[in-house]
Amino acid sequence: MAGPKPIGLAWRSNTLFIVSTVGIGLFTDLFLYGLVVPILPFILRDRVSLPEGQIQTYVSALLAAYAGASVLFSPPAGVIADKTSSRQAPFLLGLVALLAATLMLFLGQSVPVLILARVLQGVSGAVVWTIGLALLLDTVGPANLGKTVGSIFGFISIGELAAPVLGGVVYKKAGYPGVFGIGFAILAIDFIMRLLLIEKKTAAKWEKQDNGTEDDANRQDDGTATGEDGDDNEEEPLLRKKEEDNYKVPDGQSKVVRAFPILYILKDPRLLVALLLAFNQATLLATYDATIPTEAEQLFGFDSLKSGLLFIALVLPYLLLGPVAGWLVDRYGPKPAAVLGFGYLVPVLILLRLARPGGTPEIVLFCALLSLCGLGMAVIGSPSIVEASYVVSQYDNANPKFFGEQGPYAQLYGINSMVFSFGLTVGPLISGLLRDRIGYGNMNAVVAGLCLITAVLSVIYVGGKPNFLRRK
Repeated sequence: MAGPKPIGLAWRSNTLFIVSTVGIGLFTDLFLYGLVVPILPFILRDRVSLPEGQIQTYVSALLAAYAGASVLFSPPAGVIADKTSSRQAPFLLGLVALLAATLMLFLGQSVPVLILARVLQGVSGAVVWTIGLALLLDTVGPANLGKTVGSIFGFISIGELAAPVLGGVVYKKAGYPGVFGIGFAILAIDFIMRLLLIEKKTAAKWEKQDNGTEDDANRQDDGTATGEDGDDNEEEPLLRKKEEDNYKVPDGQSKVVRAFPILYILKDPRLLVALLLAFNQATLLATYDATIPTEAEQLFGFDSLKSGLLFIALVLPYLLLGPVAGWLVDRYGPKPAAVLGFGYLVPVLILLRLARPGGTPEIVLFCALLSLCGLGMAVIGSPSIVEASYVVSQYDNANPKFFGEQGPYAQLYGINSMVFSFGLTVGPLISGLLRDRIGYGNMNAVVAGLCLITAVLSVIYVGGKPNFLRRK
């Protein structure tokens, strides 16, 4: 490799630094999304001078612009990431889009400019989630993906749930400059970390250059050891070959499938159920976001700040138990966590109907029920991405030439991001409609039914069919 060795190569390519950079990137995306949500009506009224009767319509349009852009751009972002040699370049470009979006929201004086800003925010979200998860897999490997994702999701959930409250409070005290000042400060930290990041495969080339002779000797030793291990059990290669045959992609695939090879894997029911887990996880998060503040206002007369503080009860178990749940997924596989997590949420969601108007005892009960929900959310945080990554890795290993040098992992995470964004979009719409029509308790019963269906599908498909369902 030409050129001088990068300064700080060891810490810049360190696993903890890369994981932290991805975590900050995901946090920034969700934090900036939530930060501007409570001030959108004021921007439309004060800067754009919209009539009061049109503000709600345009707020909904701005929210839909973000979600639509994220849904539509996630798959292309995955394809681009798998075709490029570096994950860092598109990761940085996504942040540039977010910076442009934040500037436009800060300075925009018309509806088209604000809509374009929200579209750029959605594009940035698609890129950061797609590239970020692919970079995580490159860095920690499949064996540690569960606890890594569990840790990150617990951390970024703070940004997602706290940002709207902080945005509202800061706007009241310091106006637009205060709100966007926080946003630009976080963007600066995120930009510096992404710029300093060095991917593991890039660092390995420098290490190889420095220790070329030693690496050659190690490779020879490894080859000898592998040969010796292979003699110990002659049946293992035969079993592996038989399993690989189940994931072989037949010749003669269409041009579309050859261009987007992830499409072939989407026929696998295990992958489809894994994506369903992601969709339901997002739907649950969005349901909490959409209904807890309104329910707290109706039951206890809470304002936006007090309603926002209720989310601490939901987030704290997620933050503390997310890494533990992720470690258990790495240790025992995604099936137990998916089945038990979604199954556990069924009675807990039904119990939310116990919330009643009143004082401190009723508030404590509501917080306790939200904490139980947070425990369930921690358990279901990792199984989807771990299961999907495993299924795709089986196809990739069985067909290395078909999927290319980097595999279809970024394409997978692009689709995962699209499904997750779709869940965040439809969750508030469905839950809000159900709450208005049948009440808060019955709405949660419907969501509990969705969790029950997901748990049953997880029994059948996640981690492979159980023995009692397999053909003899």
